Amino acid sequence: MRTLDRDRTTLLIVDFQQRLMPAIDGASDVLANAGRLIEAAKKFGVPVVVTEQYPRGLGPTVPQLAVEGLPTLAKMDFDATRAAGFFEMLPKDRPDILVSGCEAHVCVLQTVLGLLDGGHNVHVVRDAIGSRRAESKETAIERMRGHDAGIVTTEMALFEWLGTAADPHFREISVLIR
Repeated sequence: MRTLDRDRTTLLIVDFQQRLMPAIDGASDVLANAGRLIEAAKKFGVPVVVTEQYPRGLGPTVPQLAVEGLPTLAKMDFDATRAAGFFEMLPKDRPDILVSGCEAHVCVLQTVLGLLDGGHNVHVVRDAIGSRRAESKETAIERMRGHDAGIVTTEMALFEWLGTAADPHFREISVLIR
């Protein structure tokens, strides 16, 4: 299936950390979109996994994403798939991974490539990833696309998870994108 199916997807939130976010180009939009994805995932029962790169130096995940209680992996590897325990955090029955995070050209890119190498279907949310420089983000998107990662927007992902206007969550999800 080419569209995102909420019953086959896990949302991966990569390194939205307190000391990193002030340097990210367009950080407020990236954070808002990541928040929309997390909110929708909770409504749909889509599992969410969070990573934090060297939290002692970069701090915890930003509070506005409200990730308390979500499985969180502290890591030193830029590629989260190389971190001990990462694959164990992903539900085995969900081959599709929807990725949001920072920095697009470092941890997001390397993790996406690792997930693809691990046999996952990966979709990157272009308006919910960020880098310090716009050209770094765009180059990362180009590279991920070249390795067969799907590139989507927040709105695309949410409407694909819905599938139909008859879904009982339609109104709640519609409010998230206004």
